[in-house]
Amino acid sequence: MKMLINVPETVVADALRGIAAAHPELTVDVENRVVARRDAPVAGKVGLVSGGGSGHEPLHAGFVGPGMLSAACPGEVFTSPVPDQMVRAAAAVDSGAGVLFVVKNYTGDVLNFEMAAELAEDEGLQVAQVVVDDDVAVSDSTFTAGRRGTGATLFVEKIAGALADEGAPLDRVAAVARQVNGASRSFGVALGAVTTPAKGSPTFDLPAGELELGIGIHGEPGRERRPMMTSGEIADFAVNAILEDLRPTGPVLALVNGMGATPLLELYGFNAEVHRALSERGVPVARTLVGNYVTSLDMAGCSMTLCQVDEELLRLWDAPVRTAALRWGR
Repeated sequence: MKMLINVPETVVADALRGIAAAHPELTVDVENRVVARRDAPVAGKVGLVSGGGSGHEPLHAGFVGPGMLSAACPGEVFTSPVPDQMVRAAAAVDSGAGVLFVVKNYTGDVLNFEMAAELAEDEGLQVAQVVVDDDVAVSDSTFTAGRRGTGATLFVEKIAGALADEGAPLDRVAAVARQVNGASRSFGVALGAVTTPAKGSPTFDLPAGELELGIGIHGEPGRERRPMMTSGEIADFAVNAILEDLRPTGPVLALVNGMGATPLLELYGFNAEVHRALSERGVPVARTLVGNYVTSLDMAGCSMTLCQVDEELLRLWDAPVRTAALRWGR
């Protein structure tokens, strides 16, 4: 497989150097693997810190900035960051108002963030955590006890980040983050396998003419494999899987997310089918986001995330944001 890299061992460090060169509004510590707002800590503001394995860009470093994360900790490809990174990030963004860790539900991430929270509290920081577990495809999978954390991470980081920027206290920011996670569900589909730099070849076998329904963002297996389906058939399957669990009674945010190798032409076509499927089932869509936001390197496929919102959550979603990957209102 051809990759635009130097050597696999430096791929994360090289990317961080590139982020630093492109975004002077960020502080990028390449050696310690921490990306933070250059203006952090912001007086009186709760700090939001997230992180996870690299390979899911723009998650998480691409969401650092006003209206979203205060800092992000990138691990090696598909590997959790270590507690020392998280403690450094928390200390860098703590203004005295406390820090919220946003953690995707993968065993390594959960354990390391829990350890980091204990270490940070030993240093006098006030820390709260929210675990994102929105994937309805499977209840347990590789690297996970319970549901996997996927696209809802973006909703949690954006909405909680907007509230933190308004000066809300830590307990309120954490409660809203948990509310968003509880109101969100996701489902992913793979059309092709993912290739990691270290392996240099596909990490699983997906025969031509087949797709995997319910895939994870590291290539973990889903519910089943089937012969290739049309965009409309995939949308109906994914919408049904989510609505069996979410059962919204009001409007939703909709994220149609590319896994890394699916062109926007296809994602927008799939979005049309998602809107059609939701309309047929009486679910109004308040806002839609389409693009590559929570990716899996070069995997072909997509995921869909729905989040039921009330007026307050919608207001926070619409609030200004200025990050490398998400920006509006400024």
